[in-house]
Order: sequence, then structure tokens, then C-alpha cells
Amino acid sequence: MKQSDIMERLYEVALDKKSALTKILESDPYAEESFARVGYRIRDGASLGEDKNKIYLFISASESFIKKADVALKDVATPLTGETAERIIGKIKAEEESAEQGLG
Repeated sequence: MKQSDIMERLYEVALDKKSALTKILESDPYAEESFARVGYRIRDGASLGEDKNKIYLFISASESFIKKADVALKDVATPLTGETAERIIGKIKAEEESAEQGLG
């Protein structure tokens, strides 16, 4: 898969839907296009300085997987776009980069 084929998507999930989200993310982990294989990151809103009643799911995957994810998550998660999504994705990436530097 070429880097240009990769899309990023951020979803906002109400805290009370966390168990439903987890069930979707963990279903069928060995399927070729499962969330487990593609990989995802979940962050609590509070840990990012965002809404403490929300959790955020970040996925970086192929466009076809993102489309499937939109359908699979439609009842529990809302895709975020625009400045809010960019700000939160930036925080998640910055958090990961600082964690990687700490391991080096």
C-alpha cells in the first residue's frame, strides 16, 4: 500500500458508548481487514485536554478500510473533520512522538 493511499480519520465517541466501541474494535481480530490488524489509537478526551465526556478513536488506514469503519462505527462514533479533528490528531501524534523519544 502506498503512503498516498493512507487516510486518517478521527472519531468522537461518548464515554458511555465505550463498551460498544470496544466490542466493535475487538470483533474478528484475525480478519484481513480488522481494526486489530489495521491498528487504531484510543485516547480519553480528558488526557488530551478535550471534552472529558468523550473518547477519541484515531485510525490511519486505506480509504476502503475507512469507508468500512464509517459503516461499522456509525451507531457509536461520529467522524470529526476540520480544525477540531486536526487539533486532536496533532495532540495524539505529538503524544506518540514524545513517547518514542522517551524510549530511545
